[in-house]
Amino acid sequence: MADFQAIADALVAGKIEKDSKYPPKLAGKPGVKERVQEALDEGAAPGEILAKGLIAGMEVVGKRFRDCEIFLPDVLMSAKAMHAAMDILRPRLSEGDTAGRGTIIIGTVEGDLHDIGKNLVAMMMEGAGMKVVDLGVDVSPAKFIQAAKDNPDAMVGMSALLTTTMPSMGKTISALKEAGLPNMTVIGGAPTTQEFADEIGATIYAPDPTTAIEKIKARLAA
Repeated sequence: MADFQAIADALVAGKIEKDSKYPPKLAGKPGVKERVQEALDEGAAPGEILAKGLIAGMEVVGKRFRDCEIFLPDVLMSAKAMHAAMDILRPRLSEGDTAGRGTIIIGTVEGDLHDIGKNLVAMMMEGAGMKVVDLGVDVSPAKFIQAAKDNPDAMVGMSALLTTTMPSMGKTISALKEAGLPNMTVIGGAPTTQEFADEIGATIYAPDPTTAIEKIKARLAA
């Protein structure tokens, strides 16, 4: 019987594969890649591995990060482990395995080249089972609009690290509305606040990735 908890535990620890040096305490132990392959070999359904192993593990990572029990380097290692596991699992997944978890378009707004926070959110969104369309940095309203047209049911996530680029969020939301696109919008980044989100008409404000995922899930379930 597949050990989904072992998959989740390896993911939380950031243990990618047996030969990985990180974390030192798990040197020589199987990593998430071996655990996922083992589960597949035992006949576990790919969707079940995703939900009970990988997504369950990333939920633990997100909550620990939110509660300051772990820090950014720990989250990044878990996210790398998630990507490594998905490289094995993704070819086996059917559309139905991820259906209903939602799609999010994400990018750092025009004029802003910072991407660490945006990349972290994107990795954790993928870890939550969502499809992520990453537009990168310095993304103009026109690029967000085109991506929204290409992904009509997707949420649009915007990041800004500079106070000088925050107005680009408002411009993008206004442009989406003018284009008649009803996509939900999610904003975040160090200088952003709930008050600012309300001011520009954003659907969701999230101060951290875990809160973003929780609010998005609540919206999708409503």
